[in-house]
Amino acid sequence: MTAPTRRRPFRLALMAVAAAAALAACSPPADREAAPPATPAAGPAQPAMPQVPAGDYTLDKSHSTVVFKVGHLGFSQYTAQFAAFDAKLKFDPANPAAASIEATIDPRSLVIPSPPAGFRDELTGPSWFDAAKYPAITFRSTKIEVTGANKAKMTGDLTLHGVTKPVVLEATFNGGYAGFDMDPHARIGFSAHGVFKRSHFGMGFGVPAPGTTMGVSDAVDVRIETEFSGPAWVK
Repeated sequence: MTAPTRRRPFRLALMAVAAAAALAACSPPADREAAPPATPAAGPAQPAMPQVPAGDYTLDKSHSTVVFKVGHLGFSQYTAQFAAFDAKLKFDPANPAAASIEATIDPRSLVIPSPPAGFRDELTGPSWFDAAKYPAITFRSTKIEVTGANKAKMTGDLTLHGVTKPVVLEATFNGGYAGFDMDPHARIGFSAHGVFKRSHFGMGFGVPAPGTTMGVSDAVDVRIETEFSGPAWVK
């Protein structure tokens, strides 16, 4: 998978230029009256890079993570993640508000740091995720609101522990490219962050009593990093 050493500078430069072009494609147009006069470009004009194409995108699982944090006794933010998940995205850089995404997580794929004997089974058991009874966590977007250059507020229905409620994620479009010889499909990347209360989904076990931190916080902080592969590159 690694390109020969002598080709890496060219490849990295090409990817950087393509990513910059994709970011520009998704940014709202600037106010022309307020913009300063254009400065003539030095040297010959360069050919325009192709825009990120609209279409269906599939998750690149090897370049994606779903991590969550909960407060533990008020002493730390306990951090864990899921290893098995998938997502499908419909995306048009010319109309990002029309994007839609569906994602699924297997709670049995929970990964936790240095777990004591039986601890992971406890977390996936009836008191917490109850993964045998509820083997899937799902998210389906219902509304995308563009809030700035390459940023959006994504509202969707989260189904967790058998309960479905709306949650909001703050998403950032990190760029992409239309494809090239070494990666002949479009590629785009996003970051997302959101917070919700687990007790709203029937997972109130261990929530601290009011005014204390003795337990595991009700608030769950979720951070997502994703890359998606899209339509085939058209030379």
